[in-house]
Amino acid sequence: MSFLTSATDVAIEEDLKQFLIVLLVAVTAASLPKIFAPLRQVPYTLLLLVVGLGLALVDVRLLHLSPGLILMVFLPPLLFEAAWNLRWSELKQEFLPSSLYAVGGVVISIAGVGWALHQFVGIPWMTSLLVGGCLSATDSAAVLGIFREVGASKRLTTLLEGEALLNDGAAVVAFGVLVELAVSPQSFDLATTIVRFFVVTGIGLGVGGTIGLCFAVLTQRYELDWVEQSLTLVAAYGSYLLVEELGGSGVFGVVATGLVIGNFSTQPGVLPHKRSSLVDFWEFVTFLVNSILFLLLGDQIHLPKLLQHIETTAVAVVAIVGTRALTIYGFTALTNWLARTNISWQNQTILWWTGLRGSVSISLAIGLPLSICGRDEIIANSFGVVWFTLLVQGLTTKPLLAKLNLLEDRSLQQQYLELLARRDALQQVCAHLNRDTPPTIDLQLHRSHQIFVQQQLQQLEADIEHLRESHSCLQALSLERHQAELLAIEVNTYKNLVRDGSIEHPLKPIIQKVFE
Repeated sequence: MSFLTSATDVAIEEDLKQFLIVLLVAVTAASLPKIFAPLRQVPYTLLLLVVGLGLALVDVRLLHLSPGLILMVFLPPLLFEAAWNLRWSELKQEFLPSSLYAVGGVVISIAGVGWALHQFVGIPWMTSLLVGGCLSATDSAAVLGIFREVGASKRLTTLLEGEALLNDGAAVVAFGVLVELAVSPQSFDLATTIVRFFVVTGIGLGVGGTIGLCFAVLTQRYELDWVEQSLTLVAAYGSYLLVEELGGSGVFGVVATGLVIGNFSTQPGVLPHKRSSLVDFWEFVTFLVNSILFLLLGDQIHLPKLLQHIETTAVAVVAIVGTRALTIYGFTALTNWLARTNISWQNQTILWWTGLRGSVSISLAIGLPLSICGRDEIIANSFGVVWFTLLVQGLTTKPLLAKLNLLEDRSLQQQYLELLARRDALQQVCAHLNRDTPPTIDLQLHRSHQIFVQQQLQQLEADIEHLRESHSCLQALSLERHQAELLAIEVNTYKNLVRDGSIEHPLKPIIQKVFE
């Protein structure tokens, strides 16, 4: 029995079926590393990309990937989650190099790619610059996803997060200027363009920050996790749409909103379980969005067009890698000299190699007006460079991190945490044994249990102390765990009192004031 009564209903049903197919394929592909051990070394985003390519090669097209679909559906939650997880104190320390990489890198990429394509393969200047404009946007989702999976250092992650958050907005604005120049060359004026950049950026940051502050205050008045989760999702999409409607940069708007809400939720007095529930929610959202997006990016490839423009794509790849090196090494030398940022050459090398391109570059390319000269070539080159950076550079990121000794030793932290967990468990066993002796248990046997547990506890204490003395990095982990335990005791006490009816609502914890 069907309740569909119109052509619109039937179209909605078909769209829903397509979406479910895409979702099923994406989740299945993302789950493969859990099933097949050799695939665990491959970031799931890149695995999805390969699956998408396989579908494209057999001409199975899951969904039409329009630029609006990327910019309005996929991009806001990815940007919001990255900004929400970034602490302002960390961003402030790395703001100078990150902002130079982001804004200066856009200019250098456009100029470098444009010059290379015009000089070596004779592509007209305007077409070459548009290719550079498309490829000036780095891919925050791909980079940060890889870094989280392989275990890059915190500073390296912060540098790239800061760059990615600022870069997308700068790239979109610069690309818009290039498109206007291609359509109407007489309309270009450098002074007007610079003023416009600051206006759209200011509107985005101002409106986005205001929205973030309002939503942050509002979420503190609720104790329902689903209300807070819904409000943050509305904030992510709402800030993007509203800022775009007001003539600003929606990308900068989402970034400002995420930064304000995320940093507000770490202030003293905010219940830790509130942020924990939001972490789980946004991990699910980003996994879902990334899974669908990278699968569709691979699915949209057109191999004949790529092969037709393979020469220009190769030049563009070399130009992108070269301009990225100029951006990172040049601006880092400047900040190391002026601001004493002390970014090591190892970190600079990783920052250079992980300048991946992705969804934003593709969306800018396929969003070009049909009247633009060389549109097919621009799209083919953009897809080719995106594929090279994601597959070649993306798959070699972890070996390079390991070669440069920049991977965090997670096995050491895990070993330490396991020792602490075993000690805590045996302490509870010991406390239970010391309370009373069951009448049905032989006294000598009970005493032997006590002695065994105490001996194990002594050995565990010795092992824990040895690790602490051998690895100073575990001191911070111990302090963090200790503070979390104290905070949990206070918060859980309030929750139990609310459950018993002694108080009406949980009180704000005050133990955090000691930590500060």
